[in-house]
Amino acid sequence: MYIEMIDETGQVSQEIMEQTLDLLNFAAQKTGKEEKEMSVTFVTNERSHELNLEYRDTDRPTDVISLEYKPETPILFSQEDFAADPSLAEMMAEFDAYIGELFISIDKAREQSQEYGHSFEREMGFLAVHGFLHINGYDHYTLEEEKEMFTLQEEILTAYGLTRQ
Repeated sequence: MYIEMIDETGQVSQEIMEQTLDLLNFAAQKTGKEEKEMSVTFVTNERSHELNLEYRDTDRPTDVISLEYKPETPILFSQEDFAADPSLAEMMAEFDAYIGELFISIDKAREQSQEYGHSFEREMGFLAVHGFLHINGYDHYTLEEEKEMFTLQEEILTAYGLTRQ
């Protein structure tokens, strides 16, 4: 999986960057998404607040914002189009590979790791996997959805070795 990592805060350690990359690749392997692409941006609470207001109309910071990529209009080409321009197939494959982006608030991750009594590393891993599942179509609006998503989330984190401590 190709993952673009951006640290807008300048505060994320190399270890956390590597853990996030490794964990998301692990999650991609577990869910059959190895050929996909995404981005992860580490932000402050202030930036998280701005994004939450812009995308979710919620006036407060949040821990992770998941923006699943779904084109509003389907892009359709005919066989003649592909025959006339063979590069279209490659371009469409790249286009289809992009699944979305995550914005993880490191401030919220610190707060929540203390609140829940586990490590910052565990919280960052949890937020990355939680967001990853959201951009892959999982949600927790109903009890059934919640059970499915949270079970898979815990399976991934446990198999990776990031358990609650």
